[in-house]
Amino acid sequence: MDIHLSFLGATRNVTGSRYLVEANNVKLLVDCGLYQERDFQHRNWDPFQVPPGKLDVVLLTHAHLDHCGLLPKLVKDGFRGRIICTPATADITEIILLDAAKLQEEDAAYKKKRHLREGRQGPYPEIPLYTIEDAETTLPYFETTEYDQPVIIGEGIEATFYDAGHVLGSAMIRVKITQGDEKRSIVFSGDLGRWDRPMLEDPRVFRFTDYIVMESTYGDREHEETLEIGDNLADIINSTCNAGGNIIVPSFALQRAQEILYYLNILQMEDRIPDIKVYLDSPMAIKVTEVFKRHNELYDREMKRLLREDRSPFDFPGLTMVETAEESKKLNYLTKPSMIIAGSGMCTGGRIKHHLVNNISRPESTILFIGYQAEGTLGRHIISGAKSVRIFGQPRAVRARIEQINGFSAHADKSELLRWLSRLEVNPKQIFITHGEIEAAEKFLEFVTEKTGFNATIPTYNSRIALE
Repeated sequence: MDIHLSFLGATRNVTGSRYLVEANNVKLLVDCGLYQERDFQHRNWDPFQVPPGKLDVVLLTHAHLDHCGLLPKLVKDGFRGRIICTPATADITEIILLDAAKLQEEDAAYKKKRHLREGRQGPYPEIPLYTIEDAETTLPYFETTEYDQPVIIGEGIEATFYDAGHVLGSAMIRVKITQGDEKRSIVFSGDLGRWDRPMLEDPRVFRFTDYIVMESTYGDREHEETLEIGDNLADIINSTCNAGGNIIVPSFALQRAQEILYYLNILQMEDRIPDIKVYLDSPMAIKVTEVFKRHNELYDREMKRLLREDRSPFDFPGLTMVETAEESKKLNYLTKPSMIIAGSGMCTGGRIKHHLVNNISRPESTILFIGYQAEGTLGRHIISGAKSVRIFGQPRAVRARIEQINGFSAHADKSELLRWLSRLEVNPKQIFITHGEIEAAEKFLEFVTEKTGFNATIPTYNSRIALE
């Protein structure tokens, strides 16, 4: 068979997801993500490895920036094909891309002003990677499909989206290719979710496929038990309130923000934490939460029960949605211990930086991380024990208490990834391990081959492989 698979991103690193399938005169891209690690951000500016105008289709697994964040640049550079995803992913991606474009414009303007003042040139162009107009131009190319419904991509090629259980609307995608009497299938895991998580259904499993491109973000570790999340969160909130400080939570607008609201709602109903004020200081997270409300058909049984009992985690006493910049600035003058949830989740931009400036040097406050912090990001520097970090170009002493609850992760851990693979009844021809830092990917490779005997490998950046 004449099928080629190229790894154009998220190889031996976590972000920048992008995979190219070439078969039957069709060029199909799975995901088009933004690089967020500092060491790889220059790739966001590089020309696409395949001229965008020659691509036919983009299949989008979900709406996180490292999977969808380069779509406006792809369209700006000439893509005119179809972008296919689930309805919830389409709704959320619109929010994510418009916000990312706004931040691109703001950051470019700020850097230009700062570099002019300092009389120096920065490492990246002082222009936005793409603009709000570019993001808006991208939206008409989206079309949606429901889970479990095959979509015809081209002659002899179809794609089916399955619930990944990662974030609202997230999907694993199986691409089936027929050439004459031969058929092959490739499953792209996207970001694989977890079993028994709040709100969402468990990830779907497969009985057979020829090839798998799978993530390994947490392929070298186990998460905390879900039952421990509430205990850990309650302890952090209670001790910080007793100290008179604030709890600052860098959070992704999609899924993580909604999950922490879920746990806070439960803890308050059980009287395990004081009635503190909780501020969701993220216009994007607020908009995403509205999408959650619209797509309640995707919830699991327990979440649907809470809604029936009028106990929505998106509307509990003490919760305030902070939309405007003026409202956000007022949070600098809080007089009572409070929790502020703001983006971005890796502290690479957005309102969280302002709250870090006001709290990271206060010993009574806590900076609570509930998401993965990629290598080279500000969040990674903080959790790695840095005594001082640069925020807005100025050094800031780290005196606040630094905490991390890994159990919030929406990514499957080592055992859960194996659990997903173990449902296969026929050995796949090849597993390609991607979307993980090299150490995590290598340890997962060793773990998988030892436990299953499956043939697995870690592809390199820009490698192109002929599939048998």
